Amino acid sequence: MSEPSSLRADSLISILPEISTSELMRGLIPPREFETSRFENYIPDPNFPSQAAALELAKQFVAPSSRLKRKPPETNPGIYLDGGFGVGKTHILASIWHGFSGKKAFGSFLDFTSLVGYLGFQQALTQLGENKLICIDEFELDDPGDTMIMSRLLKELSQKGVRFAATSNTPPNALGAGRFAASDFKREIQGLGERFQMVSIDGDDYRHRDSETHAESMTESALQGWVVQQDKGYSDSFTDLLKHLAALHPTKYRALVSKATGVGITDFHQLQDQAQALRFVGFIDRLYEAKVPLRTSGDVPATMVFSETMKLGGYRKKYLRAISRIGALSEL
Repeated sequence: MSEPSSLRADSLISILPEISTSELMRGLIPPREFETSRFENYIPDPNFPSQAAALELAKQFVAPSSRLKRKPPETNPGIYLDGGFGVGKTHILASIWHGFSGKKAFGSFLDFTSLVGYLGFQQALTQLGENKLICIDEFELDDPGDTMIMSRLLKELSQKGVRFAATSNTPPNALGAGRFAASDFKREIQGLGERFQMVSIDGDDYRHRDSETHAESMTESALQGWVVQQDKGYSDSFTDLLKHLAALHPTKYRALVSKATGVGITDFHQLQDQAQALRFVGFIDRLYEAKVPLRTSGDVPATMVFSETMKLGGYRKKYLRAISRIGALSEL
Protein backbone atom coordinates (compact mmCIF):
# COMPACT_ATOMS: atom_id res chain seq x y z
CA MET A 1 0.00 0.00 0.00
CA SER A 2 1.39 3.38 -0.96
CA GLU A 3 1.93 5.97 1.75
CA PRO A 4 -0.77 8.68 1.86
CA SER A 5 0.63 12.00 0.69
CA SER A 6 -0.74 13.69 3.83
CA LEU A 7 1.50 11.45 5.91
CA ARG A 8 4.65 11.88 3.85
CA ALA A 9 7.73 12.56 5.99
CA ASP A 10 9.72 15.76 5.70
CA SER A 11 13.33 15.71 4.53
CA LEU A 12 16.38 17.13 6.30
CA ILE A 13 18.18 17.61 2.99
CA SER A 14 15.61 20.25 2.04
CA ILE A 15 16.72 22.40 4.99
CA LEU A 16 19.47 24.98 4.39
CA PRO A 17 19.81 26.70 7.77
CA GLU A 18 21.25 30.19 8.01
CA ILE A 19 22.64 31.24 11.36
CA SER A 20 24.06 34.57 12.52
CA THR A 21 27.04 35.09 14.80
CA SER A 22 24.74 36.25 17.59
CA GLU A 23 22.65 33.08 17.20
CA LEU A 24 25.79 30.95 17.36
CA MET A 25 26.86 32.64 20.58
CA ARG A 26 23.39 32.35 22.14
CA GLY A 27 23.50 28.65 21.38
CA LEU A 28 26.53 28.13 23.65
CA ILE A 29 24.47 26.87 26.59
CA PRO A 30 24.13 23.43 28.23
CA PRO A 31 22.12 20.89 26.22
CA ARG A 32 18.47 20.27 27.11
CA GLU A 33 19.41 17.23 29.22
CA PHE A 34 21.43 19.45 31.56
CA GLU A 35 19.16 22.51 31.81
CA THR A 36 18.32 21.63 35.42
CA SER A 37 21.73 20.30 36.47
CA ARG A 38 22.86 21.86 39.73
CA PHE A 39 25.38 20.97 42.42
CA GLU A 40 22.43 20.18 44.70
CA ASN A 41 20.99 17.45 42.46
CA TYR A 42 24.27 15.69 41.65
CA ILE A 43 24.21 12.49 43.73
CA PRO A 44 27.75 11.16 44.33
CA ASP A 45 28.12 7.37 44.44
CA PRO A 46 29.34 6.54 47.97
CA ASN A 47 31.36 3.65 46.51
CA PHE A 48 33.54 6.19 44.68
CA PRO A 49 34.68 8.97 47.04
CA SER A 50 36.28 10.86 44.14
CA GLN A 51 32.78 11.90 43.00
CA ALA A 52 32.00 13.76 46.23
CA ALA A 53 35.51 15.23 46.19
CA ALA A 54 35.05 16.45 42.60
CA LEU A 55 31.72 18.02 43.52
CA GLU A 56 33.30 19.97 46.37
CA LEU A 57 36.22 21.16 44.23
CA ALA A 58 33.80 22.30 41.52
CA LYS A 59 31.84 24.31 44.09
CA GLN A 60 35.06 25.93 45.25
CA PHE A 61 35.95 26.79 41.65
CA VAL A 62 32.65 28.65 41.23
CA ALA A 63 32.77 30.33 44.63
CA PRO A 64 36.46 30.50 45.61
CA SER A 65 37.57 31.65 49.02
CA SER A 66 38.30 35.31 49.61
CA ARG A 67 41.97 34.47 49.48
CA LEU A 68 41.61 33.12 45.93
CA LYS A 69 39.41 36.06 44.91
CA ARG A 70 42.30 38.42 45.53
CA LYS A 71 44.47 36.52 43.06
CA PRO A 72 44.40 37.49 39.39
CA PRO A 73 42.21 35.08 37.37
CA GLU A 74 45.09 33.77 35.28
CA THR A 75 46.68 32.11 38.34
CA ASN A 76 43.67 29.78 38.51
CA PRO A 77 42.48 29.61 34.90
CA GLY A 78 40.64 26.32 34.96
CA ILE A 79 39.40 23.03 36.34
CA TYR A 80 39.64 19.80 34.35
CA LEU A 81 37.22 16.95 35.20
CA ASP A 82 38.84 13.72 34.12
CA GLY A 83 37.09 10.34 33.98
CA GLY A 84 35.15 7.76 31.99
CA PHE A 85 31.65 7.85 30.53
CA GLY A 86 28.64 8.16 32.81
CA VAL A 87 30.31 9.32 36.03
CA GLY A 88 28.58 12.71 36.02
CA LYS A 89 31.29 14.94 34.54
CA THR A 90 28.90 16.86 32.30
CA HIS A 91 26.39 17.25 35.14
CA ILE A 92 29.09 18.87 37.26
CA LEU A 93 30.29 20.96 34.31
CA ALA A 94 26.75 22.24 33.69
CA SER A 95 26.41 22.93 37.43
CA ILE A 96 29.55 25.07 37.24
CA TRP A 97 28.01 26.99 34.34
CA HIS A 98 24.67 27.47 36.10
CA GLY A 99 26.35 28.49 39.36
CA PHE A 100 28.79 30.98 37.87
CA SER A 101 27.90 34.67 37.99
CA GLY A 102 28.84 36.59 34.87
CA LYS A 103 28.78 36.11 31.13
CA LYS A 104 29.58 32.54 30.18
CA ALA A 105 29.56 30.01 27.33
CA PHE A 106 29.04 26.23 27.32
CA GLY A 107 29.75 23.89 24.43
CA SER A 108 31.43 20.73 23.29
CA PHE A 109 34.99 20.72 21.99
CA LEU A 110 33.50 20.43 18.49
CA ASP A 111 31.30 23.48 19.11
CA PHE A 112 34.32 25.65 19.79
CA THR A 113 36.57 24.32 17.03
CA SER A 114 33.68 24.66 14.55
CA LEU A 115 33.09 28.21 15.75
CA VAL A 116 36.72 29.09 15.06
CA GLY A 117 36.49 27.49 11.62
CA TYR A 118 33.29 29.36 10.80
CA LEU A 119 34.14 32.82 12.16
CA GLY A 120 37.90 32.78 11.84
CA PHE A 121 40.28 32.82 14.81
CA GLN A 122 40.30 36.55 15.55
CA GLN A 123 36.53 37.01 15.41
CA ALA A 124 35.99 33.88 17.52
CA LEU A 125 38.54 35.21 20.03
CA THR A 126 36.72 38.56 20.15
CA GLN A 127 33.30 36.97 20.64
CA LEU A 128 34.42 34.41 23.23
CA GLY A 129 36.60 36.97 24.99
CA GLU A 130 33.44 38.73 26.18
CA ASN A 131 32.84 35.81 28.56
CA LYS A 132 34.17 35.36 32.07
CA LEU A 133 33.82 31.57 31.97
CA ILE A 134 33.96 29.01 29.15
CA CYS A 135 32.90 25.40 29.75
CA ILE A 136 34.23 22.81 27.28
CA ASP A 137 32.61 19.38 27.35
CA GLU A 138 34.63 16.35 26.19
CA PHE A 139 37.93 18.03 25.40
CA GLU A 140 39.44 16.04 22.56
CA LEU A 141 43.12 15.37 21.94
CA ASP A 142 42.86 13.08 18.92
CA ASP A 143 43.23 15.74 16.22
CA PRO A 144 46.56 17.63 16.36
CA GLY A 145 45.23 20.54 14.30
CA ASP A 146 42.14 21.08 16.48
CA THR A 147 44.22 20.66 19.63
CA MET A 148 46.64 23.38 18.48
CA ILE A 149 43.73 25.71 17.70
CA MET A 150 42.20 25.18 21.13
CA SER A 151 45.57 25.50 22.85
CA ARG A 152 46.14 28.90 21.24
CA LEU A 153 42.54 29.98 21.85
CA LEU A 154 42.64 29.10 25.55
CA LYS A 155 45.98 30.85 26.02
CA GLU A 156 44.80 34.07 24.43
CA LEU A 157 41.47 33.97 26.26
CA SER A 158 43.24 33.37 29.58
CA GLN A 159 45.24 36.56 28.97
CA LYS A 160 41.89 38.37 28.88
CA GLY A 161 41.02 36.93 32.30
CA VAL A 162 38.67 34.21 31.02
CA ARG A 163 38.42 31.09 33.21
CA PHE A 164 37.73 27.56 31.96
CA ALA A 165 36.07 24.35 33.07
CA ALA A 166 36.53 21.24 30.92
CA THR A 167 35.84 17.51 30.88
CA SER A 168 37.76 14.70 29.21
CA ASN A 169 36.37 12.09 26.82
CA THR A 170 38.02 8.93 28.16
CA PRO A 171 36.45 5.87 26.48
CA PRO A 172 34.39 3.55 28.72
CA ASN A 173 36.68 0.52 28.41
CA ALA A 174 39.96 2.37 29.05
CA LEU A 175 40.41 1.31 32.67
CA GLY A 176 42.71 3.66 34.52
CA ALA A 177 43.15 5.84 31.43
CA GLY A 178 41.63 8.93 33.04
CA ARG A 179 44.99 9.96 34.47
CA PHE A 180 46.55 9.41 31.05
CA ALA A 181 43.98 11.79 29.54
CA ALA A 182 44.89 14.39 32.16
CA SER A 183 48.60 14.12 31.45
CA ASP A 184 47.91 14.42 27.71
CA PHE A 185 45.86 17.54 28.35
CA LYS A 186 48.60 19.15 30.43
CA ARG A 187 51.17 18.41 27.74
CA GLU A 188 49.10 19.51 24.75
CA ILE A 189 47.73 22.71 26.30
CA GLN A 190 51.30 23.83 26.77
CA GLY A 191 51.93 25.88 29.89
CA LEU A 192 48.27 26.71 30.47
CA GLY A 193 47.37 23.08 31.15
CA GLU A 194 49.84 22.99 34.01
CA ARG A 195 47.79 25.61 35.80
CA PHE A 196 44.51 23.74 35.50
CA GLN A 197 43.27 21.96 38.59
CA MET A 198 43.10 18.29 37.61
CA VAL A 199 40.15 16.46 39.17
CA SER A 200 39.78 12.69 38.64
CA ILE A 201 36.29 11.19 38.86
CA ASP A 202 35.99 7.41 39.18
CA GLY A 203 32.85 5.30 38.99
CA ASP A 204 30.57 3.12 36.91
CA ASP A 205 28.49 4.40 34.00
CA TYR A 206 25.27 5.45 35.75
CA ARG A 207 23.34 4.62 32.56
CA HIS A 208 24.53 1.00 32.77
CA ARG A 209 24.33 0.87 28.99
CA ASP A 210 26.56 -1.39 26.94
CA SER A 211 28.51 0.84 24.54
CA GLU A 212 28.54 -2.06 22.07
CA THR A 213 24.75 -2.37 22.05
CA HIS A 214 23.14 -3.10 18.69
CA ALA A 215 20.21 -0.88 17.79
CA GLU A 216 17.75 -2.91 15.76
CA SER A 217 17.43 -2.16 12.05
CA MET A 218 13.83 -1.71 10.91
CA THR A 219 12.22 -2.54 7.60
CA GLU A 220 11.86 0.54 5.42
CA SER A 221 8.06 0.43 5.58
CA ALA A 222 8.12 0.14 9.38
CA LEU A 223 10.58 3.02 9.58
CA GLN A 224 8.44 5.27 7.41
CA GLY A 225 5.42 4.36 9.51
CA TRP A 226 7.31 5.35 12.64
CA VAL A 227 8.54 8.64 11.12
CA VAL A 228 5.09 9.87 10.06
CA GLN A 229 3.78 9.20 13.57
CA GLN A 230 6.21 11.77 15.00
CA ASP A 231 5.05 15.35 15.46
CA LYS A 232 7.86 16.51 13.20
CA GLY A 233 9.51 13.47 11.67
CA TYR A 234 12.20 13.54 8.98
CA SER A 235 13.34 10.76 6.69
CA ASP A 236 16.26 10.63 4.26
CA SER A 237 18.50 8.03 2.68
CA PHE A 238 21.90 7.74 4.33
CA THR A 239 23.69 8.67 1.10
CA ASP A 240 21.63 11.83 0.64
CA LEU A 241 22.02 12.83 4.28
CA LEU A 242 25.82 12.41 4.16
CA LYS A 243 26.00 14.58 1.04
CA HIS A 244 23.92 17.24 2.76
CA LEU A 245 26.11 17.20 5.88
CA ALA A 246 29.17 17.64 3.67
CA ALA A 247 27.59 20.76 2.15
CA LEU A 248 26.85 22.35 5.53
CA HIS A 249 29.29 23.81 8.03
CA PRO A 250 29.14 21.79 11.30
CA THR A 251 28.01 24.93 13.15
CA LYS A 252 24.68 24.53 11.28
CA TYR A 253 23.97 20.94 12.32
CA ARG A 254 22.18 22.06 15.49
CA ALA A 255 19.87 24.31 13.48
CA LEU A 256 19.34 21.49 10.96
CA VAL A 257 17.70 19.26 13.59
CA SER A 258 16.23 21.98 15.81
CA LYS A 259 12.60 21.24 14.87
CA ALA A 260 12.88 17.46 14.60
CA THR A 261 11.04 15.14 16.97
CA GLY A 262 12.22 12.03 15.14
CA VAL A 263 14.75 11.14 12.42
CA GLY A 264 14.67 8.07 10.20
CA ILE A 265 17.54 7.07 7.91
CA THR A 266 17.01 4.54 5.11
CA ASP A 267 19.60 2.51 3.19
CA PHE A 268 21.87 2.60 6.22
CA HIS A 269 25.32 1.09 5.65
CA GLN A 270 28.76 0.93 7.23
CA LEU A 271 30.99 3.91 6.54
CA GLN A 272 34.42 3.56 4.96
CA ASP A 273 35.27 7.24 4.49
CA GLN A 274 36.75 8.97 7.55
CA ALA A 275 35.49 12.44 6.61
CA GLN A 276 31.93 11.14 6.27
CA ALA A 277 32.26 9.29 9.56
CA LEU A 278 33.43 12.38 11.46
CA ARG A 279 30.63 14.49 10.01
CA PHE A 280 28.14 11.83 11.08
CA VAL A 281 29.61 11.91 14.60
CA GLY A 282 28.89 15.64 14.71
CA PHE A 283 25.34 15.03 13.48
CA ILE A 284 24.75 12.38 16.15
CA ASP A 285 26.06 14.76 18.82
CA ARG A 286 23.44 17.34 17.82
CA LEU A 287 20.65 14.73 17.82
CA TYR A 288 21.78 13.53 21.24
CA GLU A 289 21.84 17.02 22.72
CA ALA A 290 18.31 17.66 21.48
CA LYS A 291 17.15 14.14 22.49
CA VAL A 292 15.77 13.40 19.03
CA PRO A 293 14.87 9.69 18.57
CA LEU A 294 16.69 7.93 15.73
CA ARG A 295 15.61 4.87 13.70
CA THR A 296 17.33 3.25 10.70
CA SER A 297 16.74 0.67 8.02
CA GLY A 298 19.38 -0.86 5.80
CA ASP A 299 22.32 -3.25 5.64
CA VAL A 300 23.61 -2.87 9.21
CA PRO A 301 22.26 -1.77 12.61
CA ALA A 302 23.00 1.89 13.39
CA THR A 303 25.59 1.04 16.05
CA MET A 304 27.67 -0.79 13.42
CA VAL A 305 28.06 2.31 11.26
CA PHE A 306 31.81 2.56 11.96
CA SER A 307 34.14 -0.19 10.79
CA GLU A 308 36.37 -2.06 13.23
CA THR A 309 39.38 -0.41 11.61
CA MET A 310 37.91 3.02 12.35
CA LYS A 311 37.15 2.10 15.96
CA LEU A 312 40.76 1.07 16.48
CA GLY A 313 42.18 4.19 14.86
CA GLY A 314 43.04 7.69 15.97
CA TYR A 315 39.41 8.79 16.36
CA ARG A 316 38.45 5.81 18.51
CA LYS A 317 37.07 7.97 21.35
CA LYS A 318 34.78 9.91 19.00
CA TYR A 319 33.38 6.74 17.45
CA LEU A 320 32.81 4.97 20.76
CA ARG A 321 30.99 8.02 22.10
CA ALA A 322 28.84 8.18 18.96
CA ILE A 323 27.97 4.46 19.22
CA SER A 324 26.89 4.94 22.83
CA ARG A 325 24.75 7.91 21.83
CA ILE A 326 23.22 6.12 18.85
CA GLY A 327 22.21 3.32 21.22
CA ALA A 328 20.56 5.84 23.53
CA LEU A 329 18.72 7.59 20.68
CA SER A 330 17.43 4.26 19.37
CA GLU A 331 15.74 3.66 22.72
CA LEU A 332 13.90 6.99 22.91
